[in-house]
Amino acid sequence: MNALKKLIHNFIYCGITGWCIEILYTALLSLRRRERRLMGTTSVWMFPIYGSAAFLTPIMKLLQGRPFWVRGLSYMTLIFSAEYATGALLSRYGLCPWDYGRSRFHINRVIRLDFAPNWFGAGLLFEYLLRRKDRT
Repeated sequence: MNALKKLIHNFIYCGITGWCIEILYTALLSLRRRERRLMGTTSVWMFPIYGSAAFLTPIMKLLQGRPFWVRGLSYMTLIFSAEYATGALLSRYGLCPWDYGRSRFHINRVIRLDFAPNWFGAGLLFEYLLRRKDRT
């Protein structure tokens, strides 16, 4: 498969995976509000944001053989950077689907530092999925 076709395929794969994870995550959060319908939500804007995890592939290759915590911290930093950039851009046009203003750990309402463990894990999950996908 040529490189562009593989990138597009991985972009779609990561976008759909991210959507599914977000829907499950927001549905589970509804349990804290005692909403037993477990309604999960996302936005169409999130598809290209999650899809951009496909661009981690070259970074994965650079980090290959490094300890998991180095890889996880690297991915977390990249995800925070992407979240900040896309959140700031979308906010400029009133389109940002998230607003972390209620959290005391927010930065400009578009990232939450307390989400660091989530992004650490998400980066390693996307690494696993992309590597596994490459083997098949």
